[in-house]
Amino acid sequence: MPGKILITGGSGLVGMRLSELLIDQGYEVAHLSRDPDKVSTYKTFKWDVKAGHIDESALTYADYIVNLAGASIAAEKWTDERKKELLHSRVDSLNLLHKCLSQSEHHVKGFISVSGKDIYGDSGDQLVSEESTYGDDFLAEVCKAWEAAAWQMRDLGLRTVILRLGIVLSIKGGALPLMARPVKMMAGAPLGSGKQYMSWIHIDDLCRLFIRAIEDTQFEGVYNAVAPHPVTNKEFTKELAEAMNKPLVLPKVPAFAINLMMGEMSEVVLASQRVSANKVLQTGFTFEYNYLEDALDSFYEEEED
Repeated sequence: MPGKILITGGSGLVGMRLSELLIDQGYEVAHLSRDPDKVSTYKTFKWDVKAGHIDESALTYADYIVNLAGASIAAEKWTDERKKELLHSRVDSLNLLHKCLSQSEHHVKGFISVSGKDIYGDSGDQLVSEESTYGDDFLAEVCKAWEAAAWQMRDLGLRTVILRLGIVLSIKGGALPLMARPVKMMAGAPLGSGKQYMSWIHIDDLCRLFIRAIEDTQFEGVYNAVAPHPVTNKEFTKELAEAMNKPLVLPKVPAFAINLMMGEMSEVVLASQRVSANKVLQTGFTFEYNYLEDALDSFYEEEED
């Protein structure tokens, strides 16, 4: 029976698409937002993480909570201040949700939160699974703290699912438009060695996976939310150029140039993560977009039509 889903960070790329698909399937959707007037499409409750406040009626509304809250990793350079914000925007929001849920009468049955594939650090061409060792760079540390905060929900007796997101592909935002821009201008090139693995997922597959995690009670614990066939950065760039009908003319962009431009944030594009989708596949979930070529065609063929 479709129920009521409360989404934190619902006005972002994934939150908006997930909201659409949930509504299509008969769910009611509400967002938890700092600025309830910003998105008028959905019922919106107010929360203020810094002030430690959540509108109580948000928690009594929800059958399930999907947590997507967190400042954007790639929106700006990583100053010390920004790094604190990236961590606190994730951990503090979860701590607040935990505190308020533990103090209120509610009927929340499940809690689905996101984390990132970056928890594995730069793992080269080794295939990593949910049981693999974690990295120790900045993003890996953020993911560890993020997951630890989400796990608190189990103490409240909530079925808790954590999805470790790969690079979410959508032409409405995220990494794909940024990668497509130089290709469009005939200036596309692999980054760094080009050998680093990119584990990706089509936004619609990701949203279907969220819905599955809500509906299927066998989902519990951590799952890699990635398509079954990761590719190297060089392969990704080549496939993207083909999907856009553009040539690749430039040599690779050297790592030192990317470091100069992006500083520490360059680990986002230079780290290699070859992430396994086996655990998700074993639940019986089927991907609509198993291969990068199909995923990219779904976006760029639409553009041409």
